[in-house]
Amino acid sequence: MEAMGDQLILATGGYDHTIKVWQAHTGNCIKTMRFVETSQVNALDRTPDKTRLAACGYQCIRLYDLESNCTAPVINFDGVQKNVTRLGFQEDGNWMFTAGEDHHVRIWDMISAPPHCSRVFDCESPVNAACLHPNQVEIGMGSQNGNVFLWDVKSEKHECIVPEVDASIQDVAISPDGHYLAAANNKGNCYIWSLCSSPDQKMSTMRPTKKITAHSRYILRCKFSPDSRLLLTTSGDGTACLWKTSDFSKWRELSIENYWVWDAAFSADSKWLFTASSDGVARLWKLETKTPTREYTGHTKAITALSFKDEIIRKVNH
Repeated sequence: MEAMGDQLILATGGYDHTIKVWQAHTGNCIKTMRFVETSQVNALDRTPDKTRLAACGYQCIRLYDLESNCTAPVINFDGVQKNVTRLGFQEDGNWMFTAGEDHHVRIWDMISAPPHCSRVFDCESPVNAACLHPNQVEIGMGSQNGNVFLWDVKSEKHECIVPEVDASIQDVAISPDGHYLAAANNKGNCYIWSLCSSPDQKMSTMRPTKKITAHSRYILRCKFSPDSRLLLTTSGDGTACLWKTSDFSKWRELSIENYWVWDAAFSADSKWLFTASSDGVARLWKLETKTPTREYTGHTKAITALSFKDEIIRKVNH
């Protein structure tokens, strides 16, 4: 099998305890990896060099090698309690963050072998979501008790806001240009803050900017497009909605009737969108026409997580 590094690779995972790797442009499944028999896949993310895929679920974090024929994980992260809900990588791959229902967001040192947890933030409630600011220093977090946190990993400072009482934050996202933080909850509302920073400040400040009544039901995911012009929300109401960040008006609504839209990922040019839904199908949509152009079929149960990265890796000399 040829190395996957140069192909456009889509990874999906779900309730059937498997992770599938697809050729994005053909829809062909080129690798299936077993996850854990006791858990669905909650989140997927590839390492910045695209050679490995991290997956998390109930009491487990696994790292898989994408460039070999091996389908077993190459690293199992030890000592993880309860559901691990999100994970992601710092841009150089030096560390990974994970969030979980054990109330903690963890920083894992990926340079050491084996990786070890080097920092912990206690949200004092199960954590549903976490995302990394493009400054690579601050992490946005959302918890089941309704708190939205911004944590500076270096200084250990943090800010906490409760946008709506008696609502669980299901996902958080920070725009690639660093201007906005979004938090979506289980009542279908999405809150937007402007992020402001100045040289004399130790960390970004959050300024309330907009509340979007986005969906009639549970919001599952929110994400900004790579060009920061669009905000995506996916929901249990069978839709994925796209909002213009210029005024947060609705631009497009993609419908997969009667199914939950669990996750989504943009292409690097912000013109295409992959969705994962509870019918066990991943879809590629052309956003301009609101039409699905390709389906990825092979999972036997709901797809709950996907990962897609097609940007060109640029080595920056520091």
